[in-house]
Amino acid sequence: MPFPDINPIAFAIGPFAVRWYALGYLFGVGLGAAYGYLLLANSRLWHKGEPPFAAKDIWDFAFWTMLAIVIGGRVGYVLFYNLPYYLANPAEIINTLDGGMSYHGGMLGLMLAVVLFTWRKGSGNWLSGLDLIASVSTIGIFLVRIANFINAELYGAPTSLPWGVVFPTDPEQLPRHPSQLYEAALEGLLLFLVIRLVTHVFYGLRRPGLVAGTFGIGYGLSRIAVEFVRLPDSQIGYLYGTGWVTMGMMLSLPLVIGGLGLVIWAATRRESLVRG
Repeated sequence: MPFPDINPIAFAIGPFAVRWYALGYLFGVGLGAAYGYLLLANSRLWHKGEPPFAAKDIWDFAFWTMLAIVIGGRVGYVLFYNLPYYLANPAEIINTLDGGMSYHGGMLGLMLAVVLFTWRKGSGNWLSGLDLIASVSTIGIFLVRIANFINAELYGAPTSLPWGVVFPTDPEQLPRHPSQLYEAALEGLLLFLVIRLVTHVFYGLRRPGLVAGTFGIGYGLSRIAVEFVRLPDSQIGYLYGTGWVTMGMMLSLPLVIGGLGLVIWAATRRESLVRG
């Protein structure tokens, strides 16, 4: 299947160009904040009726979110994916024009930001803050993975399946798994629906940590599954000479384990789940 003719630049005003990738982050944070506002404003969803902070503060936190994602994502990429290069070229660490953002690094930055923000407001449980982030993050994941597809980056291994895509950036010009779309569907859309079920049908936000744990399990398993058909970063390749273990798998495994621990801990607490 030929690659859709989509310009990575959404629009340009003179020399100023705005890419779909940047819009994916921008709208991901904006829509996530709007959805977060609705969650925070509905006190009956939360443990003891107390959200991690007031709904009006979500717009302040959105600014923290952008900084946390960009800084955490870049630091994560430097540490996890290309540390020898950046040790030899430290000035390139701040050069984000060459790409290089790690989802796992951005997630860690976001987790730290919500814990600090909740503590600063002094109004709620930091675990509930993590639940909030888990509830809204899938929106941004979906949009950024679509932007990855438009950029013709992070594509998968060759395939003979009818939906294989020939990416213009592929030097071999082979039909490949559109792994970006797999991740958008699994880590974005499907995980959003699962978490929505947990928050609004099973009232999971009333058990701090349950939604965050569900996210960790769902994202980790989805990412590991897609990594089997997604090409690893060229500077790292497959790990341990296996021909199939990738850095993405290794970074996602702790999410699954930690998520399981959070779910078990939250579900077995003695406080009963009161339904409204």
